[in-house]
Amino acid sequence: MTPPLYPPDKFSLPEQLIRLRQACQANPMPSLAQRRTWLLGLKGALLAQRQALCDALALDYGQRSGYDSLIADILPCVMQIDYSLRRLKGWMRPERRHAGLLLAPARVEVHYQPLGVVGIMVPWNFPVMLSLGPLITALAAGNRAMIKLSEFTPHSNAVLRTLLETVFDDEVVVIEGDAGLAAAFSTLPFDHLLFTGSTAVGRMVMAAAAPQLTPLTLELGGKSPCLIAPDMPLALAVERMIFGKSLNAGQICVAPDYVLLPRGQEQAFIEAYQAHFRRLYPKGLDSPDYGSIINAVQYERLTAWLDEASQAGAQVHPCATPARDDGAHRLVPHLLTEVPGHCQVMQQEIFGPLLPLVPYDDIDEAIAYVAARPRPLALYLMSLDETLQRRLIRETHAGGMAINESLFQAAADDAPFGGLGPSGMGHYHGREGFLTFSKAKTVLRRGRFSTGSLIHPPYRRWYQRLMMALLLR
Repeated sequence: MTPPLYPPDKFSLPEQLIRLRQACQANPMPSLAQRRTWLLGLKGALLAQRQALCDALALDYGQRSGYDSLIADILPCVMQIDYSLRRLKGWMRPERRHAGLLLAPARVEVHYQPLGVVGIMVPWNFPVMLSLGPLITALAAGNRAMIKLSEFTPHSNAVLRTLLETVFDDEVVVIEGDAGLAAAFSTLPFDHLLFTGSTAVGRMVMAAAAPQLTPLTLELGGKSPCLIAPDMPLALAVERMIFGKSLNAGQICVAPDYVLLPRGQEQAFIEAYQAHFRRLYPKGLDSPDYGSIINAVQYERLTAWLDEASQAGAQVHPCATPARDDGAHRLVPHLLTEVPGHCQVMQQEIFGPLLPLVPYDDIDEAIAYVAARPRPLALYLMSLDETLQRRLIRETHAGGMAINESLFQAAADDAPFGGLGPSGMGHYHGREGFLTFSKAKTVLRRGRFSTGSLIHPPYRRWYQRLMMALLLR
């Protein structure tokens, strides 16, 4: 039985999907003008509600800088809309393809047709960007969408619901509810389903979608390494990676999860990291620019993992004192050294402000360490050595890579974003996102004259000669 919607809605989940399908059937190929109207309307509503969204995100987290929300939630959506508007006409244009000798004379084109109804399952860490970002691409491709928002961001959800209802009627439906409703949502026969979240839940979503043969894009995560090469000045390496671990208190799927660095440089790295953190957040836990952990469950998970590592013999190096505020779910970055491999911080994606340091003796050892582990969503290399840069690009696998930077590779509008293996499948940024939410339909067109009848039975000796000529040419 389908769980009830929260807040109560007059339509059940299947009925919502039917409504959107009917809208697709009434207008199966929205025009360029219609899609531009959708995107411009969404942009206007987003800008009008930007302060309300920042305020709501701060309420959901307990403490979240408005600038963090603008940088990581609002601005990427505005930029993505502008980018899509500039390129949409070209994306929609049918592509002429070569027919080949066997099919001549004929005209072959590829038409990019909307899939229909796209399901979008949204996590709690960036509820605006990870709901509206996929929606922007789905709308650009001419689809309708059902969006399942996280139950852990109720204030943000309320603003998003109002925002979307002011722009859309039968194009977008917003769903709220707990894990039971999310499970029901993932079983619906969407034309495409995009899930962003943990690898463990991603497996369940994939299993739920399988009976319907629903195509999936899974944006997961994993343990994204940051490899600091011997040639890289530590202060520069810290400057380039610390924002990627501090934004949203490290609750980011592409945040650096652990650091590989030359053995003997651990203490120098710790001192450089602590000093740079104090420059960014001079009041430590009380800094208004540093965010809280989303809720008690996530906070207790992180502190339990921290305690486990400490009890197992790891050395813990907080970046400020006091280092934690249990009541407000606030936790400064904690660097960890000498962490036993069996600890959770070494086995699971951390998704928070804990950062293990893993020393290596030579660069081959470091590369082998990365290669021996599940393929991550992001790989970071801190090195000015162009030969080593080329080697890492060539020899390692990851969803994406940044060299002498962290996090910002995910903000490139004109490039795909997505994982592989346990860190995900598929893409939804850039042109690749448009293709993800489109059916590339091949259309072969012939006129009054066709050579097709020449290869109809009965087959004779001349036909055998023709086939050999085509095979051996």
